[in-house]
Amino acid sequence: MKTLVDHLAQYAAYHRDQRNIISHFIGIPMIVLAVAILLSRPGFDIAGLWLSPAAVVVAIASLFYLRLDRQLGLVMVALLLLSLWAGAVAAVQSTAVWLASGIGLFVVGWIIQFVGHYYEGRKPAFVDDIMGLAIGPLFVVAEAGFLLGLRKEVEQVVVERSGPVCIRNKSAAA
Repeated sequence: MKTLVDHLAQYAAYHRDQRNIISHFIGIPMIVLAVAILLSRPGFDIAGLWLSPAAVVVAIASLFYLRLDRQLGLVMVALLLLSLWAGAVAAVQSTAVWLASGIGLFVVGWIIQFVGHYYEGRKPAFVDDIMGLAIGPLFVVAEAGFLLGLRKEVEQVVVERSGPVCIRNKSAAA
């Protein structure tokens, strides 16, 4: 099984442009929330808990993230549970609200992703490896941690394997 660093470095190789990384901070949470919303129907209430396909996906993803890394995994579990809660709230709304919120977030999130990859000049990672769809949310959490000065040892190895982030601005483009 690949390690945390293996997954992050492979994914990061497709994400070296700062504008693309920023787009992922917006687009990926939108997509994760959209999937949670759309998979929250059908479902059923058992002892006050809403059980749905979204709950199954969150359980499987949580185990995967925790197996890769306990610290980042715990953050992912918390974020996935928050998405699951939002999905359950949306699932009990009218069909129009449920679909509009789920599909709307999904479409807009992917548009933002593809704009980021336009700047990157490279296709999304999942095109070459479907696991990129699972690693994308973890990448965002890891990058947020790196920005906060956390997990520097992980960041260092990821950058060594995938290369530095390119920071582009107006003066650099001129």
